[in-house]
This record gives sequence, C-alpha cells and structure tokens, in this order.
Amino acid sequence: MFSEWKFTAKDIAEKADLFMSGHRACAGCAAATVMRLVLKAVRGPIIATSATGCMEVVSSIYPYTSWATPWIHTAFENVAANASGIEAALKILKKKGRIKQQRIDVIAFAGDGGTYDIGIQALSGAVERGHDFLYVLYDNEAYMNTGIQRSGGTPHGASTTTSPAGTVIPGKVQYKKPIADIMVAHDMPYVATASPHYWRDLITKARKGIEVDGPAFLHTFAPCPRGWRSDPSKSIEISRIAVETCIFPLWEAINGEYQLSAPSKVIALRPERKKPVREYLKMQGRFRHLFTPKFEKIIDEIQQLTDKRWQRLLKKCGIV
Repeated sequence: MFSEWKFTAKDIAEKADLFMSGHRACAGCAAATVMRLVLKAVRGPIIATSATGCMEVVSSIYPYTSWATPWIHTAFENVAANASGIEAALKILKKKGRIKQQRIDVIAFAGDGGTYDIGIQALSGAVERGHDFLYVLYDNEAYMNTGIQRSGGTPHGASTTTSPAGTVIPGKVQYKKPIADIMVAHDMPYVATASPHYWRDLITKARKGIEVDGPAFLHTFAPCPRGWRSDPSKSIEISRIAVETCIFPLWEAINGEYQLSAPSKVIALRPERKKPVREYLKMQGRFRHLFTPKFEKIIDEIQQLTDKRWQRLLKKCGIV
C-alpha cells in the first residue's frame, strides 16, 4: 500500500516550505507547525483547501498568503465537500487529456470546529463516496478563531467562553468526541493520530495518507497558547506530555486494523513510563480551576477516563 519513502532531518530541512513563514499565527501556535510539517510530506504537485478557521485566517490576509501551492478557502462546514469536488474535477481533466501530470494530490485542512461539529456531515459523505484525498484535522480543542468557544473536541473540565468554570460548573461537562475512531468506523483505508513533538512520525503518517488510494484522515494535536492559557514556549512540550500521559496516544489504523506508533508502543511495553494526567493539566490555565479542593475530583475522573480509553486502545491493537 505504501512506498518505502525514507527521509532524514536534512532532507526535510532542505525541502522547500509550501506553508511559509510570515503568517499571522499567535506565538507558540502548534497548528502552524502542523501545517508546515504535513506539507513537507508531499510527493509532487498538490491542491490544498482549508475550512474557515485559525489557519485560514492567519495565512491569507489580503493581499498576502503563506501558501506556496494552489490553495482554496471554503466555508466552515464543507472543506471535505470542496476536496471531493477538486478530486473529481482532476479525474475529469485527466480523462480529457487537459492535465498531463500523472498525479496531483488533494489535501483538506480544518480545525476541530470544522471537523467534529460543523463539517462532520460533509466529511462523512466524502469518505462514504470514497474520494481520494487526505483530510488533516489540526485539533486545538475549541473554536479559537471566534473567541474560544467549546467544541465537540474540547475535553472534559476545560474552561472556555461557552463552558466557563464557575462555582458550580467545572468547565465543560461533556467529554471529547472520539473523532478518529468515528472515521475508522467509516471503513477508511487509513486513519492516524500525530503530535508535532514527534515530527518524524507526523510527516511519515502524512505521506502515508497522501499515498493511500482513497480517503485518509490525520488527527493532529495542536496546542493553542491563547485558548489553553499556556506558555507559548511550551506548545511542543505539551504535545509531548499529551502522548506520555496517554491523553493523546499515537496510533494508526490501516484498513481498520489498529497498531500503536513507536512513542506510544514504548509506553505500552513499559507502563512505568506513563505519566499522570495531572502533569499535562497543570501546564494549562484552562484547567486551573481543577486544582482547587472543590473540583480536584475532576482530575481523578479525567485520569480514570484516560486509563479506560488507553486500555481500550491496547485491546484494539492486540496488546492486552
């Protein structure tokens, strides 16, 4: 299914950026890092499309652009439908002999708001129809572009402007939707999770998603200092600790068969390396209220849920 594509740090450093510097992203924005890394994985000409959101806004303020490749902005809810149309149009143009390139890849980018919530219908439909494109979710766990409102990707206990922590309600009371598992349930040929700290793993998975014949889904972790109330210099460290606590384990599902990626496999084989979720939560102001006597029990709930989901993932991977 996949080529034996290999790369080194030097190869990646020397490869031209298709998502260039000069964008207007906030200091420490991990989503911008994700965009740059994903586009390092391309194998040839691509057409990118983005839903309305943080990365669309910061990269395309007229008359400037950070995109060194053909790029289309579309509405908040329909980037997957847009990618479907691009892919279908390319097929027709090739059939008519109007495009000479053997392969032009299509990549769709959207945040959690445009994926978990507003765009899930278009995404589900595009995948059901079998369009050949890579969908990249940069998950900063809220509607950051419009004021830090909670989304289906916002975790339990997080304080946002629409799930504020008060004297009674401890932030968001609902739990984060398992979006990657939902996409596996669509019988997609390739689904994976990735973290910008493990950049080599992320680039490799992006390339696999590009190469696969059919729809692919890459769920990337993207800390947001503004919305998470975290130190902008700690975004990549947070993306590492999220993996080490199993808040965001790394795995891939090839034709529905789950397998752990190397960083999470190490934790599975050496459980003593698994860190408590408290270490992850304490780095973010959006969870500050949980470290009070009134709400500290929520930390235990988050730990129990994380452990439960981790054990479930290990079973899917055939480890326990």
